Amino acid sequence: MSRASLDKQPHEVATMFDDVAERYDLTNDVLSFGQDRYWRHAVNQAVRPLPGERVLDLAAGTGTSSEPFRAAGADVVPCDFSLGMLRAGKRRRAELPFVAGDATRLPFAAASFDVVTISFGLRNVHDPDLALREMLRVTRPGGRLVLCEFSHPTWAPFRTVYLEYLMRALPTVARRVSSNPDAYVYLAESIPAWSDQAEMAGRIQRAGWSEVRWRNLSGGIVALHHALRP
Repeated sequence: MSRASLDKQPHEVATMFDDVAERYDLTNDVLSFGQDRYWRHAVNQAVRPLPGERVLDLAAGTGTSSEPFRAAGADVVPCDFSLGMLRAGKRRRAELPFVAGDATRLPFAAASFDVVTISFGLRNVHDPDLALREMLRVTRPGGRLVLCEFSHPTWAPFRTVYLEYLMRALPTVARRVSSNPDAYVYLAESIPAWSDQAEMAGRIQRAGWSEVRWRNLSGGIVALHHALRP
């Protein structure tokens, strides 16, 4: 279980994301030094959306991550538990069919989607393992899971520098660009407590997914996990 799950109740996390919704995309771009664009591109390549496929984009926020799937001709459903994020997304991307939903109790029928993807959202779910089982439930047999989440840098010296940035520099930068800098302090603290690459793969497999593998991005700051529903 992540530190996020231990420290905050679901309604507190939702309120936190409501508060940062308006400047969320800009803040992420600044805090990641533009790496978030590279990570989104990697997710899109991993999802490989085909025309007519149904894609569930969980923790979609304002819909930035959903746009490439729609552009590829997929039938994408952006889903998030933060109403503030959904409102901001609908104002900017009225063409996307935003849906409010809890990842542990998805409002979709079984085997509804060809692909389920979630980026930087699973560690903020109160019960991540239940969410992984819910994702399995709504994915058709043979369908795909693409999970992009912060992880653990693989090179020890870089890991030390990275953790120093998370704990010291990130809160300072967030105060300048975010509408709720305390939210980013919380998010930064949740990252070191989260599962590393191998542990995350094990959690995915125990939830019922098969052929689990991962790819490190940005030296392991982020890990991109892939899996199939048997």
